[in-house]
Amino acid sequence: MSDIYESAANSLGLFSSPCLTKVELRVTCKGIPDRDALSKPDPCFVLKMQSHGQWMEVDRTEVIRSCVNPTYSKVFTLDFYFEEVQRLRLELYDVNSSHNGLKEADFLGSLECTLGQIVSQRKLCKALLRPGGSVGKSIITITAEELTGNDDYIELSFSARKLDDKDFFSKSDPFLEIYRLNDDATMQLVYRTETVMNNLNPVWKTFKVSLNSLCSGDHERKLQCTVWDWDSNGKHDYIGEFEATFKEMRGAIDGRQVQWPCLNPKYRVKKKNYKNSGIVILNQCKIIKMHSFLDYIMGGCQIQFTVSHDFAVNFNEDNPECAGIQGVVEAYQACLPKLQLYGPTNIAPIIQKVANTASQEVHTKEAMQYFILLILTDGVITDMADTREAIVQASHLPMSVIIVGVGSADFSDMQMLDGDDGILRSLKGEPVLRDIVQFVPFRNFKHASPAALAKSVLAEVPNQVVDYYNSKGIKPKVPRQFGP
Repeated sequence: MSDIYESAANSLGLFSSPCLTKVELRVTCKGIPDRDALSKPDPCFVLKMQSHGQWMEVDRTEVIRSCVNPTYSKVFTLDFYFEEVQRLRLELYDVNSSHNGLKEADFLGSLECTLGQIVSQRKLCKALLRPGGSVGKSIITITAEELTGNDDYIELSFSARKLDDKDFFSKSDPFLEIYRLNDDATMQLVYRTETVMNNLNPVWKTFKVSLNSLCSGDHERKLQCTVWDWDSNGKHDYIGEFEATFKEMRGAIDGRQVQWPCLNPKYRVKKKNYKNSGIVILNQCKIIKMHSFLDYIMGGCQIQFTVSHDFAVNFNEDNPECAGIQGVVEAYQACLPKLQLYGPTNIAPIIQKVANTASQEVHTKEAMQYFILLILTDGVITDMADTREAIVQASHLPMSVIIVGVGSADFSDMQMLDGDDGILRSLKGEPVLRDIVQFVPFRNFKHASPAALAKSVLAEVPNQVVDYYNSKGIKPKVPRQFGP
């Protein structure tokens, strides 16, 4: 294996720690206090993991509007290492209804535990600690499920027609929920679609779930599907429901539609000529074989690193290459004391330059080169609008952007690019196709080892690489034989 593959693999822990399994975590909460007498909270959980003494955000749930007892459809997927103590922190925020970010959100409480505790108990229920450390009345429930054997994902596209109208002055605002019937007769939320406003014939966005989440690999397991009319006060109106199985859904694999009548049991009893409350249609069911980061690396995927402004970090123009990730880190540590950093901080041009190279890779037959742009900066971004636009466009390409903030400047703009404040959008409102930015403040690692910095810098790379290739349907090549 070449140096860069081996160094990256070691930094990311691909070989050094035996991964026992992957686990999926689902979160519910009860008893979140109201903001005031007139409004309910808009809760969101942020999942963080401790790494070298720092809490790093891993993922976050969706925001559920006007809800004191939320059940989230977001599933956290984590690697579970039996021999490691993996410390987790779940933070609850009340997010401002006009803004999905955390800058203006109210912190309501948190829970700290280990991934091992959740896995061993399967279901962990605890009271959240309020700001200040006192025990609150909000109870969080975290359910763990191991991913074993089947790592296929299912892509589903639903629509409906002629749904019942539940509103007086407008049409219904429908959304669809899919629940899985567990072996113990409990119902587990699998997915909740977005709400389509003012439409009795909604077309919901295509979504992806693991086969394990959908039916635990059992193609005949019952799925309870419910259609609701969304209301801003959180008291959604029931439209109807139907039962399905994945075996039935597979009928839409060849592009054929599968449909179910959406039924309201009360109307069936009360109304003589009642037929249904609409028809729900599965327009497409696609099985996606998911591959791992290691599959692509072993299959010959080449990770190409660039440095901003394209100068030789090792000050050797004749031989500017660095040996592996550790070599890059050492080169940066050696050159930083000899450089004078200055403004303005224009990031868009270098993103666009790397994007132009990455776009050429898209048109190649194998498309097995992935580009990573590493940017060091000690100041705020001076071309934020152009940078946002560049990142949105780059999110369609085989590339990632890592920004390392040096010094004590205000890096809030960098964190916004990292997606820590909601989905990044261009000024035109176009969202990123996928998260490709990782921001790391160097000051958090001043006294840490180079390996600790490298691990944090590269933390999101594996998922970003896999997300790109899986979204494009590009499979890794058969593993080639590497030299000694």
